Amino acid sequence: MKRILVLGSGGAGKSTFARQLSRKTGLPLIHLDLHFWNSGWVETSRDKWLPMVIELAERPEWIMDGNYSGTIDIRMKYADTVIFLDYGRLTCSLGVLKRVILNWGRVRDDMPEGCPERFSFDFMKWIWNYSSRSRPKIIEALEKAPASVTVHVVRNRRSLQRLFI
Repeated sequence: MKRILVLGSGGAGKSTFARQLSRKTGLPLIHLDLHFWNSGWVETSRDKWLPMVIELAERPEWIMDGNYSGTIDIRMKYADTVIFLDYGRLTCSLGVLKRVILNWGRVRDDMPEGCPERFSFDFMKWIWNYSSRSRPKIIEALEKAPASVTVHVVRNRRSLQRLFI
């Protein structure tokens, strides 16, 4: 395993898990949120985002966390392992609420400067609708994954820890 892609809904714990796995394996860690967001929660434009994702994915080794379904095909092409945190909406919603409470007003290490932790109803709505809107895109991409890619679909945090940490 040299290029590990970690996918899942917001609040699933992608960044936390990716950080733990990076410490365990020594593989460099790429938080896509750190590259996508700019100070003040400003999104990177699509014309800059796609080349950036390609450049990051072409690196020889990495653990990359982030959903970003619009670039999943690009990242899947380079990955040798995909770990999909396929958790329910309640688990993910509670994960975000816990993250907001623990980090309120501070910038997490997986986010760029100028993006302090905050609560967003739109983000919570996105998480709540993830299983019907975003999850099917992830499942479709996983089904189309090259045979050289090992795919792990993990349904709960206990199984994730037992399998990988």
